[in-house]
Amino acid sequence: MVREIVKDQFFLAQKSLPAGPEDLAVGQDLLDTLRANREGCVGLAANMIGVKKCIIAFTDGEAETVLYNPVILKGSGPYVTQEGCLSLPGQRKARRWKKIRLQFQNESFQLRVKTYEGYTAQIIQHELDHCAGILI
Repeated sequence: MVREIVKDQFFLAQKSLPAGPEDLAVGQDLLDTLRANREGCVGLAANMIGVKKCIIAFTDGEAETVLYNPVILKGSGPYVTQEGCLSLPGQRKARRWKKIRLQFQNESFQLRVKTYEGYTAQIIQHELDHCAGILI
């Protein structure tokens, strides 16, 4: 289901709770909402659609991915960039890693570890900030 994008900064500034198997529908809602906003959106966190759970969705080229409870294990190659957000107006500076090693759970809630680089790593870091209640 396509959900409305939350713009309430008080809500967005709250930390997300761990996700569980009961939150699989939220992952699908994130994908549906991401597709509906494809023109100006490459990633979403669950709190952006009103759900305070640690779930993110993003596009990596043509592939769409949902990750549950992602955590950065290691980052390398720090840099500063400008980012926009569907939930907030304008652009803001953000410090990011060029490469991240990420631990997460897949849709079967199996623990996985994967390395992401470049723009995809930046998208993931932006969405993880949302999960932590950090507004760029």
